[in-house]
Amino acid sequence: MNNISRELKRFNHLMAETSSAYHDASLRLGLPDSAMQILYTIISDDGRQSCPLQEICRKTGLSKQTINSALRRLEADEMLYLTHAGAKTKNVCLTGRGKALAERTAARLIQIEDRIFAAWPAQDVELYLTLTERYLNAFLNGIEDLAAE
Repeated sequence: MNNISRELKRFNHLMAETSSAYHDASLRLGLPDSAMQILYTIISDDGRQSCPLQEICRKTGLSKQTINSALRRLEADEMLYLTHAGAKTKNVCLTGRGKALAERTAARLIQIEDRIFAAWPAQDVELYLTLTERYLNAFLNGIEDLAAE
């Protein structure tokens, strides 16, 4: 195995610490990570109250099994419900209770994130987003040829 560069070690540490911070935020707000990610995804587009299930899967990166388990728990707690939006498409819709829960939890995280970006100079925000997107695209290109052994 090649030695891991100092930069890659730092990057991996920062990614892990960021994930840990989001996990801690979810715990402080009384939600499992998966429930927080679902609520966050639903309301992150102008405070909407519904979202296609496929979009939740794509944006959260959670496994279908994890999403389905979290949806069942949130549905049992009357926080959301599913509607058919086509032959193979479902929408995840917040109930009144679910909207209130999202406002007390995920919306607060979004406010923190917005304050952070608002405090940075615009060129720093753009540079951060550009470099993050460039890294993601290069990583996706790099894994295209990976095959399971």
